[in-house]
Amino acid sequence: MVALSGGHTIRFSHCNEFSDRIFNFSSASDVDPALNPKFAAALKKVCANFQTDKGMSALLRFDHVLVTDPRTKPLVELYATNHKAFFTDFARAMEKLSLLDIKTGQEGEVRHRCDSFNNIKT
Repeated sequence: MVALSGGHTIRFSHCNEFSDRIFNFSSASDVDPALNPKFAAALKKVCANFQTDKGMSALLRFDHVLVTDPRTKPLVELYATNHKAFFTDFARAMEKLSLLDIKTGQEGEVRHRCDSFNNIKT
């Protein structure tokens, strides 16, 4: 799953997806204390104008979870330094996924964009 999650190799998201973690996080802290302070400061710089530029992007929250969880952190670190290991494991995971049935029709759909449904019929 870690290799599949890193399938974009470098994962990006629009700033509004995580702005709640770097701007006005709580009454006690402007920034989520779980974030590395230097990283949070860099994100704040990158996303300073995200309200006016919706195209702005930065690291996804899920990547933060992968790198901080002790169960997945060793794989993240391995893949960051050993691209051959990443691509080998990614290919193996994709082969396993190919054995699953694709749900179509009333059961599901193959999305044209992973972040939205092709058609919503109610």
